[in-house]
Amino acid sequence: MAKRVFTSFAIEDKTLRDFLVGQAKNENSPFEFVDMSVKQPWDSAWKTKCRTKIKGCDGVLVIVTNNTKNADGQLWEIKCAKEEGIPVRGIWGNQDHPATLPSELSGVKVVNWTWSNISNWISSL
Repeated sequence: MAKRVFTSFAIEDKTLRDFLVGQAKNENSPFEFVDMSVKQPWDSAWKTKCRTKIKGCDGVLVIVTNNTKNADGQLWEIKCAKEEGIPVRGIWGNQDHPATLPSELSGVKVVNWTWSNISNWISSL
C-alpha cells in the first residue's frame, strides 16, 4: 500500500510542489502526495479539513525556502502535524537557505532535496 505524504509549501513555491508531485506520479512510486493549497486566505473550515487530511497521512514533507517564514498556512500545517504526532521532514526547496528557520520547524530535520533523501524517509514511515 502506498504511503500518503502531505506536502506543505508556501504558495510562492507552488512550482516546487508541482515538481515534487510529478516525482510521485512515477509508475513505481511507493507514495502519493496530498496538499490543501488554497489561492485565497484560509479560514477555520480550511483548518478543519486540512487537519483531517494531515491526520490521514503517514508523514508531512515540508518544502523549506525563504518564503516559509511568512507562509502562515504552511506554518500552521507544520504546527498541526506536530500536534497530531505525524512525522515531519523538511527538504530545501533551493540552494538559497534561510539564515534562520521559523520556530515551527524546531526539531525538524531539513535535508537536501534528493530522490534518495525523500524516498528513504518515506520508507521509514
